[in-house]
Amino acid sequence: MSEILNERKDISDVVISTRIRFARNLRDYPFPGRLSEDSKRRVASAVREAALGGHSAISGRFRYIQMSELTQEEAVSLVERHLVSPEFISDRQGRGLLLLDDESVSIMINEEDHIRIQVIRPNMDLDGAYDLADKIDTLFDEQLNFAFNDKLGYLTQCPTNIGTGMRASLMLHLPALKESGAMGKISASLSKLGLVIRGMYGEGTDSNGSVYQLSNQVTLGISEKEAISNLRDIAMQLISQEREARKAMSGNIAVLDTVYRAFGTLSYAKLLGNDECMQLLSLLRFGVELGVFESIDFDTINHLMIEVQPATLMKNIGKKITPQERDCIRAEVVRTSLFRNKVPVNRRLEKGER
Repeated sequence: MSEILNERKDISDVVISTRIRFARNLRDYPFPGRLSEDSKRRVASAVREAALGGHSAISGRFRYIQMSELTQEEAVSLVERHLVSPEFISDRQGRGLLLLDDESVSIMINEEDHIRIQVIRPNMDLDGAYDLADKIDTLFDEQLNFAFNDKLGYLTQCPTNIGTGMRASLMLHLPALKESGAMGKISASLSKLGLVIRGMYGEGTDSNGSVYQLSNQVTLGISEKEAISNLRDIAMQLISQEREARKAMSGNIAVLDTVYRAFGTLSYAKLLGNDECMQLLSLLRFGVELGVFESIDFDTINHLMIEVQPATLMKNIGKKITPQERDCIRAEVVRTSLFRNKVPVNRRLEKGER
């Protein structure tokens, strides 16, 4: 089993996705926390016009969403799909969202800052995500007057974002490190290196399904390229540690039994609560990482981890449902996906375990 782990060349077994976020503010307006409702509308209108009326080919691919017009389920689903922050939907008045047609780019208007440009790419693609975010930033910069100081850089409502205004993040699946109890020590070490590791939905959230966000903390006195390079270097160290922890666990029959039981439950359960489902999907992904299941791919599991979220389930079926109905639909969604992929067991590994 350890040979399979050593042979894997890519890092999609650990890295789920990449995010680059820029925080920008308009020079002629107070920060959003001090804006009147009328000023919020004027800021939203200016940002919307800059995006949709630009000369870039990407301008025609955006659609504008007035946040106050969304249902609660639609708004929460945006958070579950990592398109907006939890804070952004806490008060939707005067806030707007520009969303690219493939949902790889979302631009929050009047969140903590006037503009939050966010680019998400699958796997590790820091350079690609940064290049696209930079192009969108340039599109805005050509038409809007950003708040900028020659000594401090871009001015933001929160002092921790002053400077580049950039946060680079990687979504990581770290089940072995979590199980080994190493995450507390790792988190303390990362803070000394200018990085932070948080739960699945950022600050103040849990690592549901052993999914963590690794992000840069330092934005002042360091260039965007340096921040990305530092994040990449630390991420590669975490990837190596996670893989070593997996090797240590790969021969443990109790661990393998847990993985098989997770697959069995996901394949046949009629009711699945969200927390239980996320934990079981994490174990299934762990099984794929160990080479136990041959045909299921990481993209399938990554997609399921989003689709089974409560608000996204309700949004997709288009009506309010009871918690039990939601658990029933969640189980059906998972079963259908797994049986469609047929997920055979790696029999060579199975024989080696006996």
